[in-house]
Amino acid sequence: MKYMTTRKNDLFNDMFDDVFRAPVFTGNNILKTDVREKDGKYILEVEVPGYKKDEVSISLFNGNLTISASRSSTEEEKDEKGKVLRQERFSGNTSRTFYVGDAIKDTDIHASFDNGILKIELPTEQKKEEETKKFIEIL
Repeated sequence: MKYMTTRKNDLFNDMFDDVFRAPVFTGNNILKTDVREKDGKYILEVEVPGYKKDEVSISLFNGNLTISASRSSTEEEKDEKGKVLRQERFSGNTSRTFYVGDAIKDTDIHASFDNGILKIELPTEQKKEEETKKFIEIL
């Protein structure tokens, strides 16, 4: 009988453990983003729930705009709040990258953070003029 009770508890725990190991709980779906185009610029609104402004960063490299967020639970926090039995809130690093083109410079990008929403504005990529052959006058 004890074996059946233990096995039943294990099945119950395994079922819920598998649910919380699903990709939705691993940080892959944390930076949900809306992208709009308005008045010659892109507006990105990124959900970063539970993060503070100083835990979020934005970088631009080789035409790629990367939004990163990092949060960790320290042992001191765990001790103060008691023993953690199950942690469902995400703790760790997550990032999202968008290709914005090589013509965009870091000075073209403006960002603000309010109530867990990161708002980023950047110009739509300027189309480079097609190079035409230019003739140099000989004097």
